[in-house]
Amino acid sequence: MEPQLPHSVTDSVATVVVHHPAKRNAMTAAMWRALPPLLDTLAADPGVRALVLTGEGGTFCAGADISTLRGSPEEAQRLAVRAEDALAAFPKPTLAAIRGHCVGGGAQLAAACDLRFAEEGALFGVTPAKLGVVYPASATRRLVALVGPASAKYLLFSGELIDAGRALRTGLVDEVLPAGELGKRVAEFTRVLVSRSQLTQAAAKEFANGHTDRDAYWSAQARGSGDTAEGVAAFLERRQPRFTWSVPTSG
Repeated sequence: MEPQLPHSVTDSVATVVVHHPAKRNAMTAAMWRALPPLLDTLAADPGVRALVLTGEGGTFCAGADISTLRGSPEEAQRLAVRAEDALAAFPKPTLAAIRGHCVGGGAQLAAACDLRFAEEGALFGVTPAKLGVVYPASATRRLVALVGPASAKYLLFSGELIDAGRALRTGLVDEVLPAGELGKRVAEFTRVLVSRSQLTQAAAKEFANGHTDRDAYWSAQARGSGDTAEGVAAFLERRQPRFTWSVPTSG
């Protein structure tokens, strides 16, 4: 099968799979190009309330397909940054479900997700120093925000791989699951995500990502949404809330 990004939507959760098993799910130029429009389509789907990014089989993503660097490394990096930024800007909660290697461009994609759950045995690495590549500024800032300057420098300077336990301690991942338990935990957690207020999630995502000029917008959304009244009523009536606000499809 050709390298691709198969996707599906089940129970309001979109799942996108990095599928290039012949090269440990390395991202080709075509895959980098395909990701932003795919994310736009899923973001505009009102039936999608969360997104899971994972890899085919036992590997998340081994990075960029190195053969793509032979022509124009600058263009290859632009494609990766565009895809990474599109993932970071996805307006609904995103979760990377990680098995095996999560390296280079794979680590960029994982870091661009809101949350990262990993299976024991997963390995993480940020490897541009092995290739003489300048790591993108946006990706560097995102990595520093996750793990702090010292750990980011360790990863970037050395290109060494770290295990899931160390990734958890540094903040690179949020949960580590025993072998065979990752899929069950991701399904369980995404059920929680889709049951919560999209209004709260969307505003929190913007604020956590550093947006400082949207307070008035979100206050207006909250006033007109009815989500707060529904949440309070559901709490008092001891029932599950039925939130109705959804991410505007027009942006």
